[in-house]
Amino acid sequence: MGENIYKPTKKNTLFGRLEKQLRLNNLLWGELSTYYLYRLCYLFFLGLLYIWNAHYHEKMLYKINQTEPIIDGLRVKYMGLQSSYMFNSKQSEVAKRVAPLGIYESKVPPYKIKSTKSK
Repeated sequence: MGENIYKPTKKNTLFGRLEKQLRLNNLLWGELSTYYLYRLCYLFFLGLLYIWNAHYHEKMLYKINQTEPIIDGLRVKYMGLQSSYMFNSKQSEVAKRVAPLGIYESKVPPYKIKSTKSK
């Protein structure tokens, strides 16, 4: 009678094919593993930093786009208040507003006072 031998069936997966093509098993446990490990960690850190930066800027652009209509409304309100202030602060408008209080503009120009220097 023959001997029973169990042979596991290997699945042809993407990562299995990559491992065979690149021979990663020998590379990772061989003498070059520490040489590349620091560089791989550095690249991994840079990748994480790049992804974080992209997410951060997308979030900031979303916030900016959300606040733009509010800022436009406030800008319109500010311009309206500024124009009404400039109109109401004209001399003729001020004179009209204080006339009911009995305050009128002087028709006589102001006097100039000249002093003589004493020795």
